[in-house]
Amino acid sequence: MTLVGYERDGAIVTLTLNRPEKLNAFSDELVGLLGEALHRFDMDDEAEIAILHGSGRAFSSGADVHQRQLRSREEFLKLGGPQGRGTHSADLLTKAVNWKPVIAAPHGYVLGLSVGIVLECDLIVAEEGTRFQITETSRGLGAGKYWGLMQFRGGGAFSMEAALTGRFFTAEEAFKANLINRVAPKGKYLEVARELAEEVIRNPPLSIRSTVRLRRWYMDRLSREIMHQTAPERLYLTEDFHEAAKAFTEKRKPARFKGR
Repeated sequence: MTLVGYERDGAIVTLTLNRPEKLNAFSDELVGLLGEALHRFDMDDEAEIAILHGSGRAFSSGADVHQRQLRSREEFLKLGGPQGRGTHSADLLTKAVNWKPVIAAPHGYVLGLSVGIVLECDLIVAEEGTRFQITETSRGLGAGKYWGLMQFRGGGAFSMEAALTGRFFTAEEAFKANLINRVAPKGKYLEVARELAEEVIRNPPLSIRSTVRLRRWYMDRLSREIMHQTAPERLYLTEDFHEAAKAFTEKRKPARFKGR
């Protein structure tokens, strides 16, 4: 089974994250293969819109902590952060050529890094009861990018609460805060996403792509400004980050954070 499934039905492509035994946790390999699948979609002359979802119990549990957050200090310094070389999730939707829209269709859980990927998609249809969490907050990493993406989508005051508390929030809360487009009944999230996709592609493709391109340009500019501001903090080198990552992998509560 390929880690990222690619299936086209007419003009609609379905991209499937296929790492269910790890709740579709994003390893460097999975990020890289998703990037390749998105490029294939971008270059597919018969495709006009894509739906991204996860197999199994959840859309994604976020970054693969065992790989990305337990690197040695030397690796972090060489890479400039937890992500592997050439596998930065911020590049997934901002290196397109044809700027076709992508609908995120999450269910189950959307944690950490995968919250950013979902928010970066052009439209979002979440299954009712889907639970989102910005895990960076409790892991000792900054949540500035996620706050920025939620603000970009119009999340208002809710964005700051979600970023600072790191608490779970539901699809229904996200819809109320204007973060997602639709909440689908249980088991119907792909069906509702496809209905939305079909509604979009009734329009001339170049006019759709023009809007997608402009939105992603402003989104990318905001994200990179935030990353530029926060990069010098290098929170991934702190004791608190190291303790939080170890506690997660050892399935225990972290020791008291020291602020260093």
